[in-house]
Amino acid sequence: MPKEKDEELAMEINCLKKDLEISLQKSIFLERENQELRLELNRLKSQIQSLKALNNERKSILWKKFHSSMDMAVAGADSPPLNPATVAGDKREVTKFPKQSSWDDVKESQRMTAVPASAPPPPPPPLPKKLLGGSKAVRRVPEVLDLYRTLTKRDAQKENKVAHGGAPVVAFTKNMIGEIENRSAYLSAIKSEVETHGEFVNWLIKEVEMIAPRDISDVEKFVKWLDVKLASLVDERAVLKHFPRWPEAKADALREAAFSYRDLKSLESKVCMFRDNPKEEMNVVLKRAQALQDRVEQSVSNMERTREFNCKKYQAFQIPCQWMFDSALPTQIKSSTLRLAKEYMIRITRELRSTETSQAENLFLQGVRFAYRVHQYAGGFDSEAIEAFEGLKKAGLSSQRK
Repeated sequence: MPKEKDEELAMEINCLKKDLEISLQKSIFLERENQELRLELNRLKSQIQSLKALNNERKSILWKKFHSSMDMAVAGADSPPLNPATVAGDKREVTKFPKQSSWDDVKESQRMTAVPASAPPPPPPPLPKKLLGGSKAVRRVPEVLDLYRTLTKRDAQKENKVAHGGAPVVAFTKNMIGEIENRSAYLSAIKSEVETHGEFVNWLIKEVEMIAPRDISDVEKFVKWLDVKLASLVDERAVLKHFPRWPEAKADALREAAFSYRDLKSLESKVCMFRDNPKEEMNVVLKRAQALQDRVEQSVSNMERTREFNCKKYQAFQIPCQWMFDSALPTQIKSSTLRLAKEYMIRITRELRSTETSQAENLFLQGVRFAYRVHQYAGGFDSEAIEAFEGLKKAGLSSQRK
């Protein structure tokens, strides 16, 4: 009997071991799948952010064009409609396509400033207190039904008289739509540009297809030049969709690369220009430094996550991507954070030496934590940061002795 019980226990243990191994394998597989999904989610989030930024830039240009076209429509609303043939003929005579030079010979111009959106309408006034009463005050009023039926009968009779006496309602509506379409300055301008700017757009198509920049700075210059050229159109998307040869994928990739590079360079310049203002409160200065450090870490991390995917896309369009690797721009940005650590430690050191506060130990610990964070992220300290750290260390130890 004991032997049989031992055998049964051994069999149960073996079964449990097998179940445990299977569950462990499943958990490992699910963890790997979860990590892959997280990486894909982060990549998509960063791509959405870059596309949103590009969309905001395009919206700013389109808003300005839209307001100018609306002003033209309001100005020409009182004038009689012109013959489309004569208008197109006059535009062909006046707007002849000038000979365009290469984008390398054209000076860079500033982008159009974004047009602020109109203020939202004010909220409706609150209902009177009498109308907000309970359900006991609600009752049916037959006079309302009688008045409604009487008025609707009168309106129906008037519409029947107009329909029988004058032109049909459907025909009148069609005439109104046709008149609005023919007199729309926006639509007529798009049609005219499609007809008269064909040579100009075909020339831009060749420039975009043939561009093969050697450096990311050349990409940024070309995108600025291209935006200036396309700004002469009433609506970039509406006009270019009539040209099937327009390389939209390459133009979007160029803009995405230029925006990512410009955003990182702008962040780097902000970090390098960070200075401690003695007039500001200590907490405000420290929060500004921490916020910049958070932005740097998040931006560089997003770029590193999507680097492999974006490099494949950029290489397909002959767009350089060497600036995305660790030996280029990311290393420069990480090294620039030493400015934040230096100013952070100097401000805390000054605070510890000037006043005897009860929070000296916590303040000292806060400075050491931020210094350690930047040290690990940048891969070390330079001479100035080391000097600031030594001053922080002495001030902190002396405050603890007191």
